[in-house]
Amino acid sequence: MTTTTVNGQIIGQAHYATRAVLESLLARSGTTFHQAVALNATADGAGATKRALTDRMTSTLKIETGTAEAAVDSLIDGGLLAETGAGLELTASGRARQDGIRTGTARITAGLYADLPAEDLAAAGRVLTVLTERANVVLAAG
Repeated sequence: MTTTTVNGQIIGQAHYATRAVLESLLARSGTTFHQAVALNATADGAGATKRALTDRMTSTLKIETGTAEAAVDSLIDGGLLAETGAGLELTASGRARQDGIRTGTARITAGLYADLPAEDLAAAGRVLTVLTERANVVLAAG
């Protein structure tokens, strides 16, 4: 087996390849990537305000506020998210869509990661976490 040095190109190729697989899953339900992120974030932190959700999306995805707001608004307009006095919540349709995406993503992940040793995955997770933290520091510094 060839030893590959981890660098931005290798990380990017893995990101885009796995994202393309995810995008094919999302297309079947008519959901964009940004909408899927908003649905998952809402499911994970029910009751978050629209502002908190868009802030989370812009900080983690590195997208413009308008892009995040458009995704959230489309979910509200489509009846998948509802604004309540407590914040945003998944509607029954939103919960069904999010559950389908989460189940499909789990199936994809299981297949892609199936035979990779746990210690390799743990090491990769540690390295990628540090890289993300360092990049965020650089971005914050301007």
